[in-house]
Amino acid sequence: MTKYAQLVMGTAGTGKSTYCRVIQEHCSAAGRSARVGNLDPAAENFGYQVAFDVRELVSADDVMEELQLGPNGALIYAMEFLASTEGSNWFDSQLDMFGDDDYLLLDCPGQVELYTHVPIMQRIVQRLKAQGFNICGVYCVDALFISDASKLISGNLAALSAMLHLELPHLNVLTKCDLVEDKALIDRFCTPSGTELASELNKHMPLKFRALNEKLAKLLDDYDMVSFLPLDISDEESIEMVLLQADHAIQYGEEAEPKEPQDEQEDGSNFGEGVGADRQSAGGHSFSFDS
Repeated sequence: MTKYAQLVMGTAGTGKSTYCRVIQEHCSAAGRSARVGNLDPAAENFGYQVAFDVRELVSADDVMEELQLGPNGALIYAMEFLASTEGSNWFDSQLDMFGDDDYLLLDCPGQVELYTHVPIMQRIVQRLKAQGFNICGVYCVDALFISDASKLISGNLAALSAMLHLELPHLNVLTKCDLVEDKALIDRFCTPSGTELASELNKHMPLKFRALNEKLAKLLDDYDMVSFLPLDISDEESIEMVLLQADHAIQYGEEAEPKEPQDEQEDGSNFGEGVGADRQSAGGHSFSFDS
């Protein structure tokens, strides 16, 4: 049997902790177990039940006080300590608590350097794989960015960088969709066009930036890897769709043995009705995760 993990990433304020809380609560309501580990040394509070907390090993506040570093430097230092031999031993001891078929969400820090050129997250991925976890990356981008082309193209580039940097099955999630008034904009930008984003940028920026905008657009369009799943935390179907995509990316449940019809009846469920319900819940949706 296999263990499963989502690496929940994104810049600060994009709703990573809220995502972890909502997925944990949704799984609990569905009779599934999903545990959450905090990997953010600068976290202050979160609404989910914590399986383990990196601040028990090292916190950004302690690093700032002892080494006189600023917030960003302290966080990078703390994450480097987590990737050290002592930190890796601590991390392994936390992962040892999980058994076959366990499902783990890792709430990661918001420093963009971790998902571009600093190799710390790659080492964390290696530790997870060594412990037998199937892993997918979940990169969160704030849906409110869709009202600002410069922020949206920045979010797209950051998501693309994380995909290339970590080389994992990957989902990009457009969070806070419940706060967007014009829902048509969400559909428009779930599969973003670099050329369209550059056109929007050119309307509001000096002419001297046009060549740069077009180069950025070409980068996105040439890779053609970034698309988003909208997440509306007030809509159970939206939450379920994101979870289904993540489950598919990490092959959750594929090793489970199918039940015989009599086993289904003993569980108090009707086999035919269960299949119909599954078809109804999956109907009309497009499974298009990027990996």
